[in-house]
Amino acid sequence: MGQPLLRARQIRRAACPRPGAARPAGAENVSLLFKLYCLTVMTLVAATYTVALRYTRIAETELYFATTAVCITEVIKLFLSVGILAKETGSLGRLMTSLRENVLGSPKELLKLSVPSVVYAVQNNMAFLALSNLDAAVYQVTYQLKIPCTALCTVLMLNRSLSKLQWFSVFMLCCGVTLVQWKPAQVTKVQMEQNPWLGFGAIAIAVLCSGFAGVYFEKVLKSSDTSLWVRNIQMYLSGIVVTLVGVYMSEGAQVLEKGFFYGYTYYVGFVILLASVGGLYTSVVVKYTDNIMKGFSAAAAIVLSTVASVMLFGLQITVSFALGALLVCISIYLYGLPRQDTTKIQPLLETVSSKEKLIHM
Repeated sequence: MGQPLLRARQIRRAACPRPGAARPAGAENVSLLFKLYCLTVMTLVAATYTVALRYTRIAETELYFATTAVCITEVIKLFLSVGILAKETGSLGRLMTSLRENVLGSPKELLKLSVPSVVYAVQNNMAFLALSNLDAAVYQVTYQLKIPCTALCTVLMLNRSLSKLQWFSVFMLCCGVTLVQWKPAQVTKVQMEQNPWLGFGAIAIAVLCSGFAGVYFEKVLKSSDTSLWVRNIQMYLSGIVVTLVGVYMSEGAQVLEKGFFYGYTYYVGFVILLASVGGLYTSVVVKYTDNIMKGFSAAAAIVLSTVASVMLFGLQITVSFALGALLVCISIYLYGLPRQDTTKIQPLLETVSSKEKLIHM
């Protein structure tokens, strides 16, 4: 009877550290309420941005230029990053020194960060094109293909490995997206011609860009101890140049004729604000949440986008769409589950087993 009790005590000690014991490195001591706040904001930003962007692409009488909106987003992100860096450095003098050394004095770093700038510019423009041809809910579900794309880039570029459960969840996610696209849900309140294949092609390009650019930027961040906000400033400076070139290469004649801000309304401004603040805010709050919470956030954003699409655009949900969206939500949750760490439990069990053998002898 004593042996099972001994094993139970030892396993409980390994699983539940004593009060006051040191926490693992990197653990954040934040309240559950703050984590729920982060989760709520991330969910609302993701869902609202998708629905609002869709609305501006089908409801505006004078359709604005998507390329100019992407450019303005980069400008706002640059100013926000400079403001956060100013708070981080603590004084105007240190801010100017940091900018002079890391931005003006580092042309090679600017060139290095121009790679994700180009890729993100393409991704953002593809999002506008996709939401001009697909409903917000269909877009939100299909865009989750960025998870397997990012996983593949992580394996190839960062030499990481995925667990069997993660590979299974990736396969499930792809099956779910296939079901959603098999018989796309129809909208009844959109009086404009749409091309679902063009929309899906735009999402495919956006997904590839998202996976590559995210992993590339992570690799650059981990290659030095340079501040995240300095890296963001370097990237957004390159991004402004790249998007300006994109404006005048794709719609230059129309922009010169009608003006840079042609077709802009308060709704368009709201979309640009969400795109600017959402990306920066997400990069900050992810520090305080885990993968499971981010998975719930993505799944909740899908649900909210679907509800909003039904109410605003007359989305008619099909059985294949509902089943596909459910599979995607489940796969996101499974992908975010932490791996079971057996490196500490296995030696413990071996020790218990050896003690039992000695007792029997």
